[in-house]
Amino acid sequence: MTAATIVPTRLRQYARFGLAALALSAFSVFGSPAHARGPEGIADVAEKVIDAVVNISTSQTVEAKGSGSNTMPQLPPGSPFEEFFDDFFKNRKGPGGGSKGGDNGPPRKTNSLGSGFIIDTSGIVVTNNHVIADADEINVILNDGTKIKAELVGVDKKTDLAVLKFKPPKPLIAVKFGDSDKLRLGDWVVAIGNPFSLGGTVTAGIVSAKNRDISSGPYDSYIQTDAAINRGNSGGPLFNLEGDVIGVNTLIISPSGGSIGIGFAVPSKTVAGVVDQLRQFGELRRGWLGVRIQSVTDEIAESLNVKPARGALVAGVDDKGPAKPAGIEPGDVVVKFDGKDVKDPKDLSRVVADTAVGKEVDVVIIRKGEEQTKKVTLGRLQDPDKVQAAVKTDEPPPEKPVTQKALGLDLAVLNKDLRTRYKIKDSVKGVVVTNVDANSDAAEKRLSAGDVIVEVAQEAVSSGADVQKRIDQIKKDGKKSALLLVSNGDGELRFVALSVQ
Repeated sequence: MTAATIVPTRLRQYARFGLAALALSAFSVFGSPAHARGPEGIADVAEKVIDAVVNISTSQTVEAKGSGSNTMPQLPPGSPFEEFFDDFFKNRKGPGGGSKGGDNGPPRKTNSLGSGFIIDTSGIVVTNNHVIADADEINVILNDGTKIKAELVGVDKKTDLAVLKFKPPKPLIAVKFGDSDKLRLGDWVVAIGNPFSLGGTVTAGIVSAKNRDISSGPYDSYIQTDAAINRGNSGGPLFNLEGDVIGVNTLIISPSGGSIGIGFAVPSKTVAGVVDQLRQFGELRRGWLGVRIQSVTDEIAESLNVKPARGALVAGVDDKGPAKPAGIEPGDVVVKFDGKDVKDPKDLSRVVADTAVGKEVDVVIIRKGEEQTKKVTLGRLQDPDKVQAAVKTDEPPPEKPVTQKALGLDLAVLNKDLRTRYKIKDSVKGVVVTNVDANSDAAEKRLSAGDVIVEVAQEAVSSGADVQKRIDQIKKDGKKSALLLVSNGDGELRFVALSVQ
């Protein structure tokens, strides 16, 4: 693990016992007591919403491994429980360091703790998917300690959200979603949750950043906050000073497992849409455009005459997808979708997913330097089937093909032997790469033997001579790079810009 780790903020719990309190006096640089942090309204928010925040307790039966029922539980590094458990389990070990009772014991129950919040007085709760994942039993614990068994309504793994329901034993207090789009950097926010199983805990901070992409999922657009979020806070709400939920606390970045002031919450705009669909359908029904996209680098932008570099480059179009009949083609750059600007591929992925299935939208593309508008009726995104790995077979070494060098690549005309050697489908047309110079720009851009060059500068090629001819023309036109449309053996396309200088 690296020094700083992204940590889901669920807490696995194995025991609870008293903690000794350590009192610390806080003084300013002038020696006077430090003032309370934050505006006075925080107390009003906490008092208003605290009863709508719940603890989520789950249990799961797992097989004992290694040392049976004496297995040392996994605790956050630096946890105050660590020393206690260390001594406890060392004392229970038998001769030779092994545990009493043999290497394997009976299945045991593990407990996990997280947080959630009530959004409907009928007993609807929102939390994180990772809080309740693989649970055999889920319980909701109200602020007064009342424990009620809950049922799972639905989950969305891509945004790490889950909806639960339970039968209220008494009247409940619910909270509503606010507008996360209206948040500004520096706005005060309040987090409430169940850190380290301590129960309802209130912390405050500010919005440190918006639309944060930490590569944890396809639709990352987190609110970053310095409000203290720790293990056990997962699924808990992040409030604005009006008492509206503007995020669901989900992840932290930490070298130790504890808060260092970098926490992430799924914005309420995303949460509200996901929750509505889970309540209505029990699953997510996301929009689907039917394209594969990639980033528009400066080199690609120069080759496609896109100024400034922006948008999402269409690298491939699904034959059965909505984009195909609308006239969208590989090489198009999507710069606006349904009236919303598209700055990068993540923007397009998010806005398409959030758009209703069956809606007709305007998609603005740049093709050969000119803007065009295409009308697309969105389909529904389906989870892709798992692709079985190809079984390797021993093959006799084929004859070495006649090749031509260009841009640090050895290129050959596709024939039956080369298709068999590199497992290239018959539908793939172009010039096959048989070798890549390790010191070339092509190697840096991760081209490899078996890749097929389909187009150079948006013109089809079928031989090494065709490739060289296009490169010569690109140099003559004074351009710095050549835009290649490259396919793998399965026909999946991507664009690669290679320097011609």
